[in-house]
Amino acid sequence: MAMAPIMAARTVPYAQGQGHELQQDFDFFLVVDFEATCQKDARIYPQEIIEFPAVLVDAATGRLESAFRRYIRPKHHPVLTQFCRDLTGIRQEDVDGGVDLGQALRLHDAWLEAATTGVGTKRCGGRLAVVTWGDWDCRTMLEFECRFKGIEKPSYFDRWINLRAPFQAALGGGGRVNLQEAVRAAGLDWEGRLHCELDDARNTARLLVELMLRGVKMSITGSLALPRPIQQQPPHISPCRGSSALAPPPIQQQQQPPPPHISTCGGSSVTCFCYCGQRVATRGGVVSVPGPMQGKCFFACVNGSRVLLVCSN
Repeated sequence: MAMAPIMAARTVPYAQGQGHELQQDFDFFLVVDFEATCQKDARIYPQEIIEFPAVLVDAATGRLESAFRRYIRPKHHPVLTQFCRDLTGIRQEDVDGGVDLGQALRLHDAWLEAATTGVGTKRCGGRLAVVTWGDWDCRTMLEFECRFKGIEKPSYFDRWINLRAPFQAALGGGGRVNLQEAVRAAGLDWEGRLHCELDDARNTARLLVELMLRGVKMSITGSLALPRPIQQQPPHISPCRGSSALAPPPIQQQQQPPPPHISTCGGSSVTCFCYCGQRVATRGGVVSVPGPMQGKCFFACVNGSRVLLVCSN
């Protein structure tokens, strides 16, 4: 399939330091881009975040206000593969000296509060939107690892702006354009090292500002929030007093579904769910590849072949 053409970039004056007001529905944008354990031509289970970067953007001025980064020490695969080290530039000593994911989230929350408090007293504690390139960071990686490890995460990660959507609306290019191609298509030079996630987050933030300068208004594109229940209606009082006039019954409040139960047991007495919300109905098989997971059974989601739950026989 041919990729849709990308519109030629045009020169737009950068707003940083010029006092321009960019009209957005948010006060701050929080750009994140996680890096996780990986190996060549194979999946690692469970995959774990090893680099947690974030860049704070003032939505009114386009200024990149502050940056955050913590390396995270993986629990299940503590030794990085050579492929992972070469791809990301992350050294083994970086993760060995890192923190666990729960602590990283707490440190990030404290940094974010301090960073937003220092930007204009009128907008302290203002409206915040997380921005990513793709849905993987918030919908898949962070959500899965927090559920798997029983870690509580801030609620602002439950909805986000996938910058692919406004980029494609403004410049075209289709879904196959990667971040580096998108940055260059917008007339910007790539800065830093590809797959250094702090550099990736900074380039995503620069692309975000460029799109805002082109008049693109940002809106939430993805969310983990459950739909709100239907509110019960008050009883209907009929103006007719005759016994033949019946008031319609009140609408029953829709019950919220029970929270997904992620089980580490393969028994048939429990109901297992994928982190994407799909029910896992069947056993996928037994791991035959030599290693620590050999001889253990796994489940697979109907949305794809990703291994979800591993348990002992």
